[in-house]
Amino acid sequence: MVQPDASPQSSSSPGDQKGARKPVEIGDTFEAKRFDTPLDKMTRERAGRRSYTRTERKRGRYIKAQPAKDRLDDIAFDATLRAASPYQKRRREERTNDLALQLRRSDLQRKVRVRRTGNLILFVVDASWSMAASERMEATKGAIFSLLVDAYQRRDQVGLVVFQRDRARLVLPPTNSVDLAQRALQDLPVGGKTPLSNGLYLAWQVIENARRRDSELRPLMILLTDGAGNVSMTGMPAQEEAMRIAGLFDQAAFRSIVVNMEHAAFDRGLAQKLAVALGGVCYNLPELRADTLLSTVKREIEA
Repeated sequence: MVQPDASPQSSSSPGDQKGARKPVEIGDTFEAKRFDTPLDKMTRERAGRRSYTRTERKRGRYIKAQPAKDRLDDIAFDATLRAASPYQKRRREERTNDLALQLRRSDLQRKVRVRRTGNLILFVVDASWSMAASERMEATKGAIFSLLVDAYQRRDQVGLVVFQRDRARLVLPPTNSVDLAQRALQDLPVGGKTPLSNGLYLAWQVIENARRRDSELRPLMILLTDGAGNVSMTGMPAQEEAMRIAGLFDQAAFRSIVVNMEHAAFDRGLAQKLAVALGGVCYNLPELRADTLLSTVKREIEA
C-alpha cells in the first residue's frame, strides 16, 4: 500500500497557472432514469432506496433459501419442510424414531435475505490541462445534478473529487442535497498538472469512510481521465504510484468505471491500463455530454 506524504511533489512551471481560476458552467441537466438492478425484479416496487444487497441480518426481506450447512441460525422452515418431504415415507419405514416428521441435518435450509441499500456514486475528475477540462467538467456537473434529482428520492448519494495542479480536493462530499451541490459546484477552476494518484487516493478514502458508516453501501467510482499522471505524492514515478493506489480499489472490490478522455489519435492506452489495475472497466466516449455520461453509469450498475 502506498503511504502518501502530506503534500504531493511536483515542479512548477508557467503552464501550471494557465486558466487555474477559470470557472466552468454547469452542463445541461435532464430527468435521470432510475437505476434498477436485476435483484429489483425479485422485490416489489416502492419508494425508498433503489438497490438491494444480500444481508446477514435477520431484518432483511426473505427472498429464497439455501442449504444451511454449518449455519443453523435463521432457518427457513418452509424450505426445510419441502426439502424433507420426498423422504418421509422411506424414513418412516426405517423406524429410526416415532416422530411424525423425520428430519435430517441435510434437510435444513437457511433464509437468504436482502435489504434496501443506497448507492454512493463518486465522480473523480481530472481538471488539468492534459485534456479538454472545461468540456469534461461541464458534462460532469450536468450528470451530477441529474443524478441528484433521483438520488434525493432514492436516498442515494453523489460526490465529486477534482484533481488538478498539485493536489486533489473533495469538492462535493457524498450528499443527496441539490442545494448543497449547487453551492459546491458553482465555481470550479481547471488547469495545471495532473495529480492522478492523489485523486485516486482521496477517492479511496472517501469510499472507505462511507463504507465504515454503512457496510452495505454500494459504492461506484466514475473516473474521468486520460490516465496520464505527472505529480507524485511519495517521490516514486507518478504513473507507478497511480497504479499502486488503483490496486487498493481492486483489493477492496470497489466498483469503478474509467471514462477515457484521451483523443483517439493520441491514445497511449493509459486509461485502459488504469481500469485493469482498478479491477473496473474502461469506456471511450467520443462525445462527452451529461446524458451520455449518465447512460454509461446506468449500464454499469445494471450489468
